[in-house]
Amino acid sequence: MRIVLCYPLEPSHRVQIAAVAPRAEVVDAGQERIAEELLKADIFCGHAKVPVPWDETVRQGRLRWIQSSAAGMDHCLVPSVVASDILVTSASGVLADQVAEHTLALITALCRSLPTFFRAQQRREFVRRPTRDLHRSTVGIVGLGGVGRRLAEILSPFRARILATDMFPIDKPPHVAELWPAERLDDLLRQSDVVVLCVPLNDQTRGMIDAQKLSLMQQHALLINVARGPLVVEADLVEAIEEGRLAGAGLDVTEVEPLPASSKLWDLQDVILTPHVGGQSARRAQNMTDFFCENLRRYLAGEPLLNVVDKRLGFPVRGRGG
Repeated sequence: MRIVLCYPLEPSHRVQIAAVAPRAEVVDAGQERIAEELLKADIFCGHAKVPVPWDETVRQGRLRWIQSSAAGMDHCLVPSVVASDILVTSASGVLADQVAEHTLALITALCRSLPTFFRAQQRREFVRRPTRDLHRSTVGIVGLGGVGRRLAEILSPFRARILATDMFPIDKPPHVAELWPAERLDDLLRQSDVVVLCVPLNDQTRGMIDAQKLSLMQQHALLINVARGPLVVEADLVEAIEEGRLAGAGLDVTEVEPLPASSKLWDLQDVILTPHVGGQSARRAQNMTDFFCENLRRYLAGEPLLNVVDKRLGFPVRGRGG
């Protein structure tokens, strides 16, 4: 058995994985060698950020299991993988603490007008400006998966009214006021002071927040995207903010990454941009390794795996399997 890894791990993590599967060859390919090493993998764990030969890998018929090191699965769920019998699991929930924390930072920074105060600081202006409250506001979470549920937990002490939509609206946490099916997105947009996108990128969600959806949001509302940039039609978002139909946005992800210097988003005063760092953590590699080792143990023992992905939906379905 050959296990090929492609995430920022330390030598000790490779040793930890080898201890779970002592008869396996464990290869740390990195981004530099993943394109060639993937073709020789029985198990792949990671997130290839360079072009890799997925179609050829599927045709060879050797790869049996993909363990993504990310919650988003668009990097590996190409049509040939979806149609194959390759098992796919995600890292949903592994980075939920970090992404939820980053989301809270974006929301509170916009609510407390920090972009305005940062610009005033640069001009040495000590002038009070209006702010707003997160406490007792209505926060709409689009997608109540690992990140969405953790964010709801974190927001509950703010006494916020939390609304959520999900394709599988089951197992409503007590601190979520309403959990609706995805078809009720319009209701969530109309009622929310802050809208947070936590859904995966797939054919159903690409461009889901467009001019029509933005027109449903309240003028004072904020849009936060910590999922995938292409969920939002960026030109429509820019226009809504420029025309004052939306108060602002906090974006950890953009349609194109890195964000081109020509993008109008750079110049909008009520937009906070961060370079897709929501999942960063000093413990990220260790947490991912721990999760993979547990799933690897289960795989070798013939037990159900955690976070098995419905490949046509692009995410694990709550209540199904491990």
